[in-house]
Amino acid sequence: MIKHWLTSLLIAIQFSALMLPTLAVEEPIVQSTSGSQTMNTFVADLMSKMTLEEKIGQMNLLSIGFDVTGPVVSKDVDSKIRKGLVGGVFNTFTPSAVRKLQEIAVNESRLKIPLFFGYDVIHGHRTIFPIPLGLSSSWDLDLVERTARAAALEASADGLHWTFSPMVDITRDPRWGRVSEGSGEDTYLGSAIAKAMVHGYQGTGYEKGDSVLACVKHFALYGAAEAGRDYNTVDMSEMRMYNEYLPPYKAAVDAGVATVMSSFNEINGVPATGNKWLMTDLLRKQWGFKGFICTDYTAINEMIAHGAGDESKVAELSFNAGIDQDMVGELFIKYGSELVKSGKVSHSTIDDACRRVLEAKYTLGLFEDPYRYMNEERKTAQTMSADKLALSREAAAKSTVLLKNANDVLPLDPKENIAFIGPLVKDKRNLIGNWSGAGAWEKATAVWDALDTKFGANKFLYAKGCNLVDDQAMIEKLNRDGAMLTKDSSSPQQLIDEAVATAKRADKIVVVLGEPFCMSGEAASRSMIGLFDNQVALLKALKQTGKPIVLVLMNGRPLTLPWENENLDAIVETWYGGSMAGPAAVDVLFGEVNPSAKITMSFPINVGQIPVYYNAKTTGRPFDDKEKYRSKYLDVSNLPLYPFGYGLSYTKYDYGNISISSATMKPNDTVTVSTTVTNTGKRAGVETVQFYIRDLVGSITRPAKELKGFRQIALQPGESKTVSFDIKRDDLRFYNSDLKLDAEPGEFKAFIGPNSRDVKEVGFTLVE
Repeated sequence: MIKHWLTSLLIAIQFSALMLPTLAVEEPIVQSTSGSQTMNTFVADLMSKMTLEEKIGQMNLLSIGFDVTGPVVSKDVDSKIRKGLVGGVFNTFTPSAVRKLQEIAVNESRLKIPLFFGYDVIHGHRTIFPIPLGLSSSWDLDLVERTARAAALEASADGLHWTFSPMVDITRDPRWGRVSEGSGEDTYLGSAIAKAMVHGYQGTGYEKGDSVLACVKHFALYGAAEAGRDYNTVDMSEMRMYNEYLPPYKAAVDAGVATVMSSFNEINGVPATGNKWLMTDLLRKQWGFKGFICTDYTAINEMIAHGAGDESKVAELSFNAGIDQDMVGELFIKYGSELVKSGKVSHSTIDDACRRVLEAKYTLGLFEDPYRYMNEERKTAQTMSADKLALSREAAAKSTVLLKNANDVLPLDPKENIAFIGPLVKDKRNLIGNWSGAGAWEKATAVWDALDTKFGANKFLYAKGCNLVDDQAMIEKLNRDGAMLTKDSSSPQQLIDEAVATAKRADKIVVVLGEPFCMSGEAASRSMIGLFDNQVALLKALKQTGKPIVLVLMNGRPLTLPWENENLDAIVETWYGGSMAGPAAVDVLFGEVNPSAKITMSFPINVGQIPVYYNAKTTGRPFDDKEKYRSKYLDVSNLPLYPFGYGLSYTKYDYGNISISSATMKPNDTVTVSTTVTNTGKRAGVETVQFYIRDLVGSITRPAKELKGFRQIALQPGESKTVSFDIKRDDLRFYNSDLKLDAEPGEFKAFIGPNSRDVKEVGFTLVE
């Protein structure tokens, strides 16, 4: 109902804009784009004409349009725009829709300052790519950048200037729904992906109107929410912050990210949105960030529930922390003038924030042409174009992880009689996953449609097998948030019986199961993260047929799969693969694409292990199954079911021993470690060779392993390649107890392997 109401409101605004009388206004502001000094002069001149209220107005970010991500909807937006009390709008897109609001700003407000328009373009805009957790499993930085670039082309053609992406939160608790939106548990890989996404969104500049402002989020530490429960408390030491959680944000800043979004959690007892140490001392002074900072949805208002004060107090804290835009909450507008007049917030604080917002608009070229991103012809040409759909298919295939393949049951042979079973075989909506924004799920290609296209209609057997969810209370809860879940007219047992009968006619069984898209993402935490009982019941019934079973998963987080791993022949993780998920899955299942992806977040055996991640510390009593008094469980291994970096191929790779150029390393030396990787199988493939380091003795205890590099190599059957990694002193640095970044002399180990568990090692020593 909210979406329908918003659409009606937007139409009303557009209509009112069309019907307003022509006002006597000055000519639109025109800028030159010759350089920063020109920008400084232009912005200073504009600000000299602005009232305090108009300056604070630039700090007001409102939501109106087709979609919302929170419980509050902005009101009277058109009136506020006329008064110069709005700096930007999000959740409105399409050239025609944004033009109407922009016309109000540039034709009817006193100073004609244009708006900018933002949206949650997370893994594609109209063309949807795999969810970020899936895309990170490709370990292909060029691919990551290309998908972000394609998203920017579509979004900018649809009237948008700004995306609230990338999310770079380190995530080690798969119960948290938003793990789907990030790049997993590792700091090094997460930092590399953060840079790639920023470069993809922002391109080489904004002159052509085909790049968008990126926004790194959620600053900071949001991925460490206690118990994996969204919006929950975060508490950690500064050493852990600096060494493990902060680097991806810093990488985005170093890559030139234009904007930063504050997180909902607290840091050192102070909510991030009102945390001056975080926003000013760290982000601006230490890291040198020059762009503007916006809050997450009503984050200032929510500081009240944290216990930080009343409305006026939390607005004051946020102003003084260094926040530049208030998303939806409107407390800056409500209390800003009063706080300045009382001396609790300085004029210079308001000026600095206003200037940063205006500089972003200048950089986008909006003063020169407020409508430069509103071109219907470019929208038509860019939206779901053939090259973007091809990229979506490529990305989905390269993100697909082969978790198990006993007896080489995969790839499938189309000459075999194959039964495709499961509620996701013909499904389209769940393919594009959560945070799919403006994506048209109706235009996604399902697995069954891809099979028909490739092999002819109804070549294979089909049965639904079960509902995606059977629990009626859960269905009703999820459908309130747009899950679109339905139950088949047949009973659960009838669906299973039909599936078993179908499976008995087949040589092999492919079962496509997983989570509804709305059970991952924001506000979608789960305490149990296995397949649902009805799905497991289907698998157990099919197991009784004695036929080989391939499980294809579509989900937004690591799942607990101990029974499935023990009892099924093959397991393929496709995540939510996007618009072309169906064809990509078929490409992998039938061997046209040899899977090469490797997971970037460990899969636990059960939820009792959480958090389980590869770069944990060893403790003073490291695991030893033969000793009682060790750090371990009585009923389950310490190790995950599938470790970070794990993923199989249809071919086999043999890793030789590691060689090292020198066992001793001086401060200015470079030491090289190498190994030879051989494709010993019968298919060409791409292997991601991973390089880890361990600091054996430090002034603070160090992780068991840390990823420090990786290489992707293509190998033909029988081919060998030598892969080398250089080690420099900078690779050995960490933040010590004084938060000084330095490398300490001592002994180290270097590891190379196909994943974080199965590695070969060599030692070396860093000397003074």
